[in-house]
Amino acid sequence: MSTFLYRLGKSAYSKPWYFLTAWILILGVVGALLGVNGIQSSSEMKIEGTESQKVLDMLAEELPAAAGGQASVAFTAPAGERLDTPERTALILKAINDVYNMEYIINPAELAAQAAAAAGQATGANPSAATGQTDAAGQAAAGGQSATADPSAATGQTDAAGQAVASGQSATADPSAATGQAAATAQAAPYGPLLADGVPVPGVMLSADGSIALFQFQFTVQQTSLPSSVPDNIINTVTEVEQAGSGITAIPSDSLKSIPSIGSTEAVGVVVAAIVLFITLGSVVAAGLPLITALLGVGISVGGAFALSSIIQMNDITPILAVMIGLAVGIDYSLFIVNRQRRLILDEKLSAGEAASRALGTAGSAVFFAGLTVIIALCGMLVIGIGFLSTMALVAAVSVLINVLLALTLLPALLGLVGERICTAKARSKNVASVNKARHGFSHRWANATVKYRWIIIILVVLGLGTAAIPVTKMELGIPSGASANLDTPARQSYDIISKGFGEGFNGPLLLVAQPNNPADKISMQTLGKLVQELQMHDNVTLVSPMGVNATGDIAIISLIPKTGPTDTATRDLVQDLRDPASGLASGNDVKLGVTGFTAINIDMSSKLSDAFPIYIGIIVILSLIILLLVFRSVIVPIKATVGFILSVLATFGLTTAVYQWGWLHSLFGFDTGGPLLSFMPILVTGILYGLAMDYQVFLVSSMREAYVHGRRGNDSVVHGYDLASRVVLAAGIIMVSVFAGFIFAPDAMIKQIGFALAFGILIDAFIIRMTLVPAVMAIFGDKAWWLPKWLDRLLPNLDVEGDKLIAKLHAEGGEKK
Repeated sequence: MSTFLYRLGKSAYSKPWYFLTAWILILGVVGALLGVNGIQSSSEMKIEGTESQKVLDMLAEELPAAAGGQASVAFTAPAGERLDTPERTALILKAINDVYNMEYIINPAELAAQAAAAAGQATGANPSAATGQTDAAGQAAAGGQSATADPSAATGQTDAAGQAVASGQSATADPSAATGQAAATAQAAPYGPLLADGVPVPGVMLSADGSIALFQFQFTVQQTSLPSSVPDNIINTVTEVEQAGSGITAIPSDSLKSIPSIGSTEAVGVVVAAIVLFITLGSVVAAGLPLITALLGVGISVGGAFALSSIIQMNDITPILAVMIGLAVGIDYSLFIVNRQRRLILDEKLSAGEAASRALGTAGSAVFFAGLTVIIALCGMLVIGIGFLSTMALVAAVSVLINVLLALTLLPALLGLVGERICTAKARSKNVASVNKARHGFSHRWANATVKYRWIIIILVVLGLGTAAIPVTKMELGIPSGASANLDTPARQSYDIISKGFGEGFNGPLLLVAQPNNPADKISMQTLGKLVQELQMHDNVTLVSPMGVNATGDIAIISLIPKTGPTDTATRDLVQDLRDPASGLASGNDVKLGVTGFTAINIDMSSKLSDAFPIYIGIIVILSLIILLLVFRSVIVPIKATVGFILSVLATFGLTTAVYQWGWLHSLFGFDTGGPLLSFMPILVTGILYGLAMDYQVFLVSSMREAYVHGRRGNDSVVHGYDLASRVVLAAGIIMVSVFAGFIFAPDAMIKQIGFALAFGILIDAFIIRMTLVPAVMAIFGDKAWWLPKWLDRLLPNLDVEGDKLIAKLHAEGGEKK
């Protein structure tokens, strides 16, 4: 490996324009594809194989309108005033009609007209059935949602699917079956319909004090399939009610928010990285090269992902994650190689060209295997079988791969253009003094201290990280909702206003699908009414409304509003009760119940990810242990590296739980309210942290291995290797932490949590585990740390990561090349 990379580095250094031209062409192709295909992304987090997704897929096939996405807008009046004045009602009604007239929005008035026309055609065949269908459709249109006799109950539903089901699909709808239940619910509910000239405004509820109106509507497709202009047009339309003097405020729901974006705070991390590079490498030229390669790597990988986004569905967070990882590893890998080249120039008086080639042969080998470990950790997510998570992992892995290739090809080409200027004359003249100083500098003293007080350090680190990991036992997973958004955001304002006026459960409605246990049976209106009444008796149910039966009579749609919010444990328990065949709700009516909707999907996602987590950990640990075994040719070092990582990742999740779930130091990190952690964050962060942790393991311990291979023994090899690598590992750790920390203050809650976990995970692993615990443990084992059974030594290929064979070959060819 080292010999191949040495030749590659020599070729790139001597013929830089060949390599530069190749990468410029690749960037041009990516730019051209991006221009042709455009940028497409979505907020979809589809979890294949879960109960909620199966129900949603079935609805998409059988009743497409019932599977569309939902959204809402809350209208508020000034304190002590009402919205149902003629002037304000007229403004709200106009805005709602304008929304209903938009493309991709279900319009209940149009559905009612279609149902009336269908009823007219059926009059000759069965007048009574036609009349019942028309009445049901009219009530659904007037009430805004379901085919119930009482509009006040109908207006309470978040899912407008009933508009399509009752008015456009059902030929058997008989509202009388559920009338009593709906009326009773309406009497008990502290809200009713917003009336305009005595007629209910479709899809709008009014709170008991008249200060809050909730407009709920449904799209004809999922939000992920909507053009980006549709949510913007809706927001612009409903905010027109905020006319001078009206006093009305329109607050769109979180489902109408824009996609997460990268803001100015992320640029701070790049600035800090530039400063650290300058301090570490000592010149603007040397510091600029890692930044150039990292930015180019991010541009190619993220641009390429966007260029293919019309073919491969990509989540909104995917490119942001690729930027995070690409910047961090791109800078670190190039820094490691440039630092090794400068050290060879200054310490061994080699020419810049020879030093660059040798740096690629030695440090480049470590970069290659470090990158391979990160890629393995990311690709391990593919076994989980979740589409959007697999895409995120692949895009991030490609970003790492491209940055590794850039570090091994473009970087030596850039070094060839820079030539001897990589080290200034001032740096060369001060080298001897700096070397002597380094031998008695902080890193040398720190290494000796960790070796001397190794047992105390091990005990303190284990106790400290173990204490930090305690909150993990209380970690709750979910999707951050409006309940945990900042107080000044529309998402939080919408959540709080809906909760105040109608109850917290209206922020997380559930969509129930009832089907006969016997496929030959039908669901009668009597069965549906009885089922609705039994559901309404559940302790954690606020409102249940039947939304109709399809034309064939074998699928019934029911909307259910819990009392608790979408991320509450009680809501999760309710979903489990509804699905449980033994609960009596379904079995007593000879039907099977399916539960879907955004809330149910999030609950299922958290459950599936929790189940997949141990399998994922096992896969990446086994594969990475094999890589580390090949790199270090040691049994103890890979095991020690893995144990250290487990300590750091547990402490990381403990801190993340304390901050983002419990709300500790929330004002310091720029958020107002704690909530459940992002459901896929543990798997995502574990994969990334494991890969990056092994980066530092490779960088640091390969220097110790190199010192051991070249004749140093015992603690001397530990201290010497630490001296050689600690400066660059320290710089790399600071850069990583800075880049990831920039995302902590991003506007999106999901990005905040990921940025925090990665930043503090690297902080713990790089500075506490690798630079403190590792030398202490290595000192305990001494030379035995490099023990490898003879039979295994014969089986394993010698990858020569330290470049021992390369140096021997160069000596054999005529001594040290200058």
